Amino acid sequence: MTKSGLIDAVHGKTSSLTKVQVAHVVDTILDSIKSALMKGERVEIRDFGNFAVRSRNARKARNPRTGIMVDVPPKKVPRFKPGKELKEMVEKGAEDK
Repeated sequence: MTKSGLIDAVHGKTSSLTKVQVAHVVDTILDSIKSALMKGERVEIRDFGNFAVRSRNARKARNPRTGIMVDVPPKKVPRFKPGKELKEMVEKGAEDK
């Protein structure tokens, strides 16, 4: 599902909001999650999952083309951990196919 698909799905379930209003709501939610992650905060959506920022340590890696060892700097990466209910729903959906 794409962002526009999500907007269409929400718009289909709400008769009181226009598609532009739904798009604004979806953008606001996603921007809020991004802002929290940029600040290093954790975002928890009950029964859905958690978004968090993880730190990766610096390490040595090998360039596959040349074989030369290179230094990879430390960095922060976003991480999503699905909630129990979401995991169960996905597992049940996978069994139905």
